[in-house]
Amino acid sequence: MLKTFIERPVLSTVISIIIVILGVLGLTTLPIEQYPDIAPPTVKVTTTYPGANAETILESVIIPLEEQINGVEGMTYLTSTATNNGTAEITVYFDQNVDPDIAAVNVQNRVARANPLLPAEVKQTGVLTQKQQTSSLMFLSFYTTNENYSSTYLQNYLKINVIPELQRVNGVGDVNVFSQQDYAMRIWLKPEKLAAYNLIPSDVTAALNEQSLEAAAGSLGENSGEAFAYVIKYSGRFKTEKQYSDIIIKALGNGQYLKLEDVAEIELDAQTYNNKSITDGYPSINMAIYQTKGSNAQEIIEEIKSRLDVLEEDFPDGVKTLIPYDTNEFLNASIDKVVHTLIEAFILVFIVVFIFLQDFRSTLIPAIAVPVSIVGTFFFLNLFGFSINLLTLFALVLAIGIVVDDAIVVVEAVHAKIDEGAKSSKKATLNAMHEISGAIISITLVMAAVFVPVTFIQGPTGVFYKQFGITLIVAIVISAVNALTLSPALCALFLKPHSEEEKKKSFLQRFYNAFNRGFNATIQRYGKSLGFLYKNKWITFLILALSIVGIWWSSTTTPTGFIP
Repeated sequence: MLKTFIERPVLSTVISIIIVILGVLGLTTLPIEQYPDIAPPTVKVTTTYPGANAETILESVIIPLEEQINGVEGMTYLTSTATNNGTAEITVYFDQNVDPDIAAVNVQNRVARANPLLPAEVKQTGVLTQKQQTSSLMFLSFYTTNENYSSTYLQNYLKINVIPELQRVNGVGDVNVFSQQDYAMRIWLKPEKLAAYNLIPSDVTAALNEQSLEAAAGSLGENSGEAFAYVIKYSGRFKTEKQYSDIIIKALGNGQYLKLEDVAEIELDAQTYNNKSITDGYPSINMAIYQTKGSNAQEIIEEIKSRLDVLEEDFPDGVKTLIPYDTNEFLNASIDKVVHTLIEAFILVFIVVFIFLQDFRSTLIPAIAVPVSIVGTFFFLNLFGFSINLLTLFALVLAIGIVVDDAIVVVEAVHAKIDEGAKSSKKATLNAMHEISGAIISITLVMAAVFVPVTFIQGPTGVFYKQFGITLIVAIVISAVNALTLSPALCALFLKPHSEEEKKKSFLQRFYNAFNRGFNATIQRYGKSLGFLYKNKWITFLILALSIVGIWWSSTTTPTGFIP
């Protein structure tokens, strides 16, 4: 089998080219993010009970929901909060391997069971169940320097014109507005007026629900034998302060009516005054952008910025945008640094190999093997559902020094056969591969086996180790395939013995001779040191004992308890 790859170098080259093409395709489609998604899937259940305090919400809303949600498939634990401003929130956490979409559906089904037990006011406002996005991409702040625009106006403008555009960006999972200040019709009741007319707040609420509502009014003439019927239309829910002011609370007699404006102050303003945001001293609205799992963080942020540039052209006077937090900046800086390290590592490996192999043709073979292994790894990263992040890139940096070994072993073995007097490079390659092919396979299996156990670690930490370990395993396996196919074919084509005349005339050869003398002297000293330690075994045991004591001492004094 190996003879086929050596005698047919085109076949070996095509195999490597296919690996590179697949790697490039994977590289172009892989999502880019800072770290892998390690947060467990979470589902958030939220609702509001207007006017209720935390204790009331706990007993009438939280407890019925928790009793039904508890024990949903794949759940690990849940937390709940109730506040005095009428909001209730339950967060359900699931195992790492649970599909968040399925988890949200299961929680929604459990919430539906609890709906009959909830107060009417809660059912009217609704119970929201949604996946909790944990990967925040960026924070946006919209503020207004125009005194004519309040934060409530700004919130309403963003809700209509900006937030829907951001939500439509591919890969955006959620746009979370921190300070909700929607418009609402505020009705401030006057207690003394209510007492004077023997009224309570529920009387006012009943009048509001009766006179300001959306309902089907029906039609006239359906049973009159006419060809057409008249559909009844009415104004529906009130929208202006004047309409609410004219709501009739009760009849006073003598043709007089008590209106809402007689017992309350009415204004169109913010729905709540619990939140207030300030940016650079101006009223503002802040929001966070979250990405969906497996999406490309860089592309999402660039798309959001481009859309904001278009939207800003139509902003009202004085409305401006500020980006206080952008993960893309740190992401780009981190990835650029890793890429630079990748290039530097490749150059250093090339230089070291060149110095020790002492031949450009020989150095070229490992130099070709490294990109094939590194680039081909991206295809399998895409196949396993991974992403380009700091963990996978760091694994590739480490893989450079590992994947080059197989090619060096092949080159060294072929050189040895040539020095022994092989008649041709092809013959030398065939003999060398016959001897070392089993060793290459063994080396690959051993190196891959080292990283297999870490891929089985569970939990959020296991996500880091899994991506790191599998990336290295894939790169090592590809390097072995390369060492059994392309590297022998290149050795048969490129390598040739140097004549003595070339060795004398070559300037590099004189450098190599000096390097070899120094290297051989170092090897001799190292051999003598080993011989001395072998003869004086008590020194070896003393060094070992001191090392163990030093490790024990450092483990007791180091705060982290680190033991090398």
